[in-house]
Amino acid sequence: MSAPDGLERLWTPHRMTYVRGEEQDAPSDGPPKPECPFCRITRDPATSTDDDLVVVRGESAYVVLNLYPYNPGHLMVLPYRHVADYTDLDETETIEVARLTQQAISSIRKIAQPHAFNVGMNLGGAAGGSLAAHLHQHVVPRWSGDANFLTVIGGTKTLPQLLEDTRDLLAAHWG
Repeated sequence: MSAPDGLERLWTPHRMTYVRGEEQDAPSDGPPKPECPFCRITRDPATSTDDDLVVVRGESAYVVLNLYPYNPGHLMVLPYRHVADYTDLDETETIEVARLTQQAISSIRKIAQPHAFNVGMNLGGAAGGSLAAHLHQHVVPRWSGDANFLTVIGGTKTLPQLLEDTRDLLAAHWG
């Protein structure tokens, strides 16, 4: 019996696309991928890349799971159009982002019964927006005690379900 190696392990099966090189840009003979990861997702799944975590597509906006979630079911609602500020949305986009946010909350409530939600946007890098160039609204389900000792002391978040399984469950119970 060997001694423990003292390493913490965080299982991230979604990172296999990177390991396999599937996140590389398109071959030089094809069109390059947009630099913005949110712009790689289009209205049409046939022309979209990087859309494995899309829950639902609308006419001017869509809902996608966060690749690095704070909690299980952490969604983002965003317009297809590459805009940085909420005031840059047109009326149609504003309405659809709001409608999809409401549907996201309702769908998560149906399948996960969270105690509360954090809903919001980080507008600009100084506000904490890591992808500030493309507006996105977070919908994060919260449960009493979800920031337990493992998160606070160990700096590790546990997620009980693979992202693809969460997406499938949300899509099946959408609306």
